[in-house]
Amino acid sequence: MPLYETVVGLEIHVELATASKVFCGCSTAFGGGQNTRACPVCMGLPGALPALNRQAVEYAVRAGLALNCSITKNAVFDRKHYFYPDLPKAFQISQLYLPLCVDGWVEVSGKRIRIREIHMEEDAGKLSHDPWTDVSLVDFNRCGAPLIEIVTQPDIRSAEEAVEAVRKIRAALSMLGVSDCKMQEGSLRVDVNLSVRPMGSDELGTRAEMKNINSLRSIGRAVTAETARQIEQIELGKPIIQQTRRWDDSKGASSAMRSKEDALDYRYFPEPDLAPLSLSDEWIAERRAALPELPEQKRKRYPVEFGLSAYDTDILVSEKALCELFERTAALCGRPKDAANWIMGEVLAALKDRGEPPDQLRLPPEALARIITLQSDGVVNRNGARRALTAVMSGEAEDVDGYVTANQLAMVGDESALAGIVRQVMESDADSVAAYRAGKEKAFGRLMGQAMKALRGKGDPGRLKELLTEALGEG
Repeated sequence: MPLYETVVGLEIHVELATASKVFCGCSTAFGGGQNTRACPVCMGLPGALPALNRQAVEYAVRAGLALNCSITKNAVFDRKHYFYPDLPKAFQISQLYLPLCVDGWVEVSGKRIRIREIHMEEDAGKLSHDPWTDVSLVDFNRCGAPLIEIVTQPDIRSAEEAVEAVRKIRAALSMLGVSDCKMQEGSLRVDVNLSVRPMGSDELGTRAEMKNINSLRSIGRAVTAETARQIEQIELGKPIIQQTRRWDDSKGASSAMRSKEDALDYRYFPEPDLAPLSLSDEWIAERRAALPELPEQKRKRYPVEFGLSAYDTDILVSEKALCELFERTAALCGRPKDAANWIMGEVLAALKDRGEPPDQLRLPPEALARIITLQSDGVVNRNGARRALTAVMSGEAEDVDGYVTANQLAMVGDESALAGIVRQVMESDADSVAAYRAGKEKAFGRLMGQAMKALRGKGDPGRLKELLTEALGEG
C-alpha cells in the first residue's frame, strides 16, 4: 500500500477590531438586533458609494508587518462577483491583483510556513434557516465588516502543523490588538484547503476546501478526517473532486456543498469606486517601529529572563491576556516561575471550570502577586491560597489580605500555640506515643495528622514536625 502525504493550505479570515465597517460608518459591535447596524452602503442599495476605513488599512498593514510580509504601497481593490443572498450587491469588494501584504511567513515546528498574501475585503451578512417553515432570513449587521484574509502556501503537512500555524497567527494578531480573534464569535474563521499525494511526489493533488471552521480543535479534526476520506477515495479507485465541503464537528465528518471555484469563476475586475492606496515608505516605517513585542520575540526572551521552559513559555504567549497577567505579576512578586505555575495551573483550571476563554479573565495581577507572596512567605498554605484565588476570580473578594483575615486562612505560626497542640495530641493518643517510642515510625505520621487536623491544616508542617519530634524525644 503506498504511503500518502497530506498537503494543506489555509485561508484565515480575521475581522479587524475597528469601531465601524470597512466602507461605511455602521458599527461593528457584536450582537444587536437583526439589521439594526446596516445602511445603504452595506446593504448594496443603488447609488451608495464606499468610503475606505483608514483604521482598517492601518490594522491590515500592522498584521502584515507582524507576519513578515512586504507591504504593497499602491495596493488596489477589486470586485469579486458571485451571488450570495447575504451579500446584496452580488459582488464582494476584495483584492486579487495587488493585495496589501505579500510574501510573509510564520514559523511552525522549526520550519517556515509561507504566507502568500494578506488581502483586505468585506464580510457578508448572516442567513438564518428555519427548517419548519422552509424560510431563510437575512441579517445584514455583519455585512461590510472589515476582514483580512491570510492565505498560506500549501506548506503544511499535518493536522498538528495546521493547528500550530493558526494558533501562532492568532496569538500575533491578538498581541497587536488588530482583532479580538474570538473564534467562538466568528472574529477568526479558517478555510482548510487539503489534498493528498503519494509520498515523495512534488505534484499537488486535487484539493477540497472545508469552510468556516471556528475552533483549533475542529481544524485538527477536519484535517485528519479529510485526509482519511481522500486516501479512501484513491484506494477505491474513485477520483477526488475539487469541491467546497461543510465541516460538521459534531459528526467528525464533512459533506459536499458545491464545486470549488477558481479565480476565473469570480470575474474579478478593478473596483471603480475606490482609488488605489498610496502608502509612503515613511508611513510604513512608522507602523513597523510602533509594533509591540510579538509572541516570537517573547518566546526567545522568557527562557533567558525568567528561566521558563519552552513549554511554559509557549502556553503563556499563546494568549495576550495570559501574557500580560504573567509579566505584571512576575514584576510585582519577583517570582516569575511561581507566577507561571499559578497561571498555567490554578488560573487556567478555574477558567476551564467556568467555560470562559482567557480574554474574559477577571484577575488583577496585584491580587495574584499578593497570593503568591503570602504563600511563599508561609502566611497561608496552598489550599488557603487557592481559596483566595477562587474568591478573587469569582468577584467574591477584592482585597486578598482582608479575605485571608476574614476567613481565618493565615497559618498558625505562634510557637506556644503549636507546642500546645502537640501536647494535646500526645495526651489524647498515648498509644501512638508509646508505639513511636517503641520504634514504630508510622505512629509519628498518625500524630502529625492529628496535629494538622487540630490546626485545620494551618500549622507550619516543618515547625510542627520539629516540635513533635522534640516532645517525643523527651519521653
